[in-house]
Amino acid sequence: MMNTSKNTRVKQALPLPGLLIGLLLTALLLMVSCSEEFFDPANPVGSQVEESAEGLTGLAVGLQSRWSVGRQSPVYNIITGPGFTTGELRIINPGNQSENEVDLGGDNVTGDNGIISNMWEQALLTRAEAQIILDKAPDVVSNGGVRAGLIATASLYKALALGTLIQYYEQVPLTVEQNAAFFSRANVLNEAIQTLLAGRAEAGNISADFLSSTPQSVDIPNSINALLARYYLMAGQYNEAIAAADLVDLNSSSTFAYDDVNPNPVAFVSILTNNVFQPVDLSLGLPAELQPDAADQRLAFYFTDLNPPMQDFRAAGFFDANDAGIPVYLPGEMLLIKAEAYARQNDLGNAVTALDQVIMKDPTSDPFGVGAGFATGYSGAQTQTDILLEIYRQRCMELYMTGLRMEDSRRFDRPGPGQTGEERNRNLYPYPNSERVNNSNTPADPSI
Repeated sequence: MMNTSKNTRVKQALPLPGLLIGLLLTALLLMVSCSEEFFDPANPVGSQVEESAEGLTGLAVGLQSRWSVGRQSPVYNIITGPGFTTGELRIINPGNQSENEVDLGGDNVTGDNGIISNMWEQALLTRAEAQIILDKAPDVVSNGGVRAGLIATASLYKALALGTLIQYYEQVPLTVEQNAAFFSRANVLNEAIQTLLAGRAEAGNISADFLSSTPQSVDIPNSINALLARYYLMAGQYNEAIAAADLVDLNSSSTFAYDDVNPNPVAFVSILTNNVFQPVDLSLGLPAELQPDAADQRLAFYFTDLNPPMQDFRAAGFFDANDAGIPVYLPGEMLLIKAEAYARQNDLGNAVTALDQVIMKDPTSDPFGVGAGFATGYSGAQTQTDILLEIYRQRCMELYMTGLRMEDSRRFDRPGPGQTGEERNRNLYPYPNSERVNNSNTPADPSI
């Protein structure tokens, strides 16, 4: 049955059944965390973890934890950093130095900033550990269903790491080695897409044995297709983006799940403490012509109070409880990907059809309860420019606090740093000092 509750709660499937996997995961995390450098590119984990199905399964479990748990996690930092960069968030306490620097933007964001460093380091560790599974599973794991689960899971997280990094950094390394070379956006997106395609080929063969030993809140097959749709769109492969989006079950949910031991990092660090950041206000940080209609029911989903005293807006949605799950993707993103892909090919009829499905979506028909709930759809001018602008506006509302707006702002050619009506305070982030010190091939930082 579809869950139409405003705040979907999915209990984390950790710790896993089986003492061995738990011990292996603990040992793995200790090995990684004890190094002074953020990771040794030539040997990110110990060889014992790599040489058994149980060890590789423990490593696969660790991928979700690394990606989504704690203040260092990519989940926390891709919501926080780009949220400040695009004006979605407001700082509560400037004493949180890293958050404050990204809020100020421009030259205040340097290579020693904690947000951009954690995002980079933890994403590269995720990619490196996923690559170990992809390299070892075909030879080490004899059970076909477990092997398929390992390959599909590792493919998802490797691609997620690469596709995330290239949204915020100009170039990204693709190999795990000393002084790894950096590659362009096109190369990185292609690698992410090819990785997902390989994972999709295995996703239908995942066995119950594998599922019983790993967290089940992340729907691997649907998440692979959702990320394919996202990265195909970013790469300008519009027909492929539409085809991938069509394969995603819009009634399903895929989340990073949390509990009291592993709490939602945004809720735990910031929203519930009210000491780091909160959403800016009902404008979403947008110019007047793009701000949401007051009748938009998504406002009541993302904010606890639409008329707070002293403009003290606070987040709801996926961030108002320690056990609130954070989606891997939102069903509405798939509809908006289709709308944009059609619009960019000047197929305006199909673009508006997909766009209207978002504008008219009732919250009770969405697995997370995200819905604008309007009785009528798009009524603006039937031009590519106007329809694309409305798609961007809907993305800003539907995908609020997902970290996607920074990429969207550039792709839709919104005013950038120093331009009249600036809507983001940086275009890309500088490379972390931890990378520059350890990799002589690190490129020069983007100007802003």
